[in-house]
Amino acid sequence: MDLNRYLERIGHHEQVACTLSTLRSIVFAHATSIPFESLDPLAGIRISLDAEAIFDKLIRRRRGGYCFEQNALLAAALREVGFEVEELSARVWYNNFDGATPPRTHVFLAVTVDGTRWLADCGVGGSTPTGLMELDRIGEDQELLGETRRIVSMDERLVPTSMHQVRHGDQWSDVYEFTGETMPKIDQEMGNWWTSSHPDSKFRKNLIVALLNRDGTRCSIVNNEFLHRRGAEVVQRIHIGSRSQLSGLLRDRFGLELPANADVSPLMG
Repeated sequence: MDLNRYLERIGHHEQVACTLSTLRSIVFAHATSIPFESLDPLAGIRISLDAEAIFDKLIRRRRGGYCFEQNALLAAALREVGFEVEELSARVWYNNFDGATPPRTHVFLAVTVDGTRWLADCGVGGSTPTGLMELDRIGEDQELLGETRRIVSMDERLVPTSMHQVRHGDQWSDVYEFTGETMPKIDQEMGNWWTSSHPDSKFRKNLIVALLNRDGTRCSIVNNEFLHRRGAEVVQRIHIGSRSQLSGLLRDRFGLELPANADVSPLMG
């Protein structure tokens, strides 16, 4: 981990130390600088979780990535600073298009500062938190930048399970469920293989790109629709009707290039 180069990539110019202030600023800078994207699975490109490969892709080549890449990079940077970091597994319900039980293919971070565990996550696409959440604060609203979130207990489960939720207007939406179980690298490799390779993975069938902006708004592309939104309010909506239009939006709004062999024509209807 070249910490200085990482901090330069995310535009973090403050001194770093094992403090809550540093944790907040690094996580926010990361989430607002490195886009969430799943372009490689659409292009049939294998996603490597090797630390050097992730650093090369997200830092040197200034690409984005999904949770296994984003949060591995974030964890490595935080450990380099000196933070105590756990990598935890989760089952994502956000953007669960068909309503079926999703696989346990998400990793997020628990970072301990002065005895308090904080949920840090830069890899949930259009629902990436705008800040940190207290991981063990159950059932209480937590106010972040421009949004309200909470962690609730799912009492009906045999294994103690929690659900991370975000409020949109008067409604609570599920983001992901978790038991607090760690996700070793071998389990991340298994999840990464399924997510990037299995024909039923949503990332093999959908184009998904998202970026949190520093003002708390979000930009996203899901298949043929670009959205710029503030919470549930849509600031701008664009229907994408061609590959060239998609390429322009990826370049201008996310700093990304569409891989030449990404087959997006079925998604442009």
